[in-house]
Amino acid sequence: MRLARRIERLGTETAFSVLAKAKALEAEGREIIHLEIGEPDFDTPGHIVEAGCKALRDGHTHYTPTAGIPELREAIADDVARSRGIDVVPEQVVITPGGKPIMFFTILALVDEGDEVLLPNPAFPIYESMVNFVGAKPVFVPLRQEHGFRFDLEEFRAGLSERTRLVILNSPANPTGGVLTADDIAGLAAILHEYPNVYVLSDEIYSRLLFTGDFASIASEPGLGPDGRTIILDGFSKTYAMTGWRLGYGVMSVPLAEEVAKLQVNSNSCTSAATQHAGLAALEGPQDAVEGMLAEFTARRDLIVAGLNELPGIECITPQGAFYAFPRITETGHTADDLADLLLDEAGVACLSGTAFGRYGEGHLRLSYANSRENIGLALGRMGEVLLHVVG
Repeated sequence: MRLARRIERLGTETAFSVLAKAKALEAEGREIIHLEIGEPDFDTPGHIVEAGCKALRDGHTHYTPTAGIPELREAIADDVARSRGIDVVPEQVVITPGGKPIMFFTILALVDEGDEVLLPNPAFPIYESMVNFVGAKPVFVPLRQEHGFRFDLEEFRAGLSERTRLVILNSPANPTGGVLTADDIAGLAAILHEYPNVYVLSDEIYSRLLFTGDFASIASEPGLGPDGRTIILDGFSKTYAMTGWRLGYGVMSVPLAEEVAKLQVNSNSCTSAATQHAGLAALEGPQDAVEGMLAEFTARRDLIVAGLNELPGIECITPQGAFYAFPRITETGHTADDLADLLLDEAGVACLSGTAFGRYGEGHLRLSYANSRENIGLALGRMGEVLLHVVG
């Protein structure tokens, strides 16, 4: 089969490959503890499920407007305006089946072949994959443990050029759990004001999963709001345990929203009607399930960080958001790929090599603590047994 050359430039998500291998081991009778997949292990809150079911019973089984049903676009605009302290109108909102289409559509709409896109590394791998797909050049700003996995502002500035078309931000971040502070955001904004033709894709999908302090968004900075240069990516998957519902959105300038909607109508037409009604219930209904989930993630975070730091050859700083730990494993004497394979094969613990998120992820593993405290404790014990035998 002859494939288009651009297909060769597409990457993937290693998490799903590791999940498949772990499932194959389970089919052979092995007991695997899953710390590889980045999705909440909680059920979608009942009132959201009921809203989706009611929507189906009420006949919401047909096409919707491409950019989303008006009432959900309005609710999202109100929520984003309130949480970021900015003005947002419904016409700036495009609702998509999950958050990834916003990445894809933004890059397709703004980035030409030969342009440069500045992005963090390690980072969610689909950013780099999409940049490569359109024939642009990814320019990486390394995230280092010594700096809390936040940008070094001088390295960020050095990565910008006349060819930079887009900057991608992600805070709280996958895979590191790092969070950009208000001072970081202000510093980034000051630099970006020197490059008035550069757009910003701000992936804020974990914005509600923040353990301390207030969430800081680049979209709140003067001159960088979604009415101009920033595209906010957010959604319902992480906050409301709705990964399988496939419901995300982008908030951007009205002219760009019209172009993004055009890309959507050419690809998937619209987002599921019933799913959108469930999302409306999520935003307008009680938020106690979100608060309870965050409290449980906090307890799990503290458990896994303390446990990892007791293992031979492992060092882990405390993540400030999301639900990932990104420990340094260089003192084990193993590469990230080798150690991840060893832990799956010998300990029955599925986690990801840091290199699944880019070359600056070498020397780290990513462990999702979207699993029970009991299973996290069991995983730490198994990891300790293996590491005692392999760390010199």
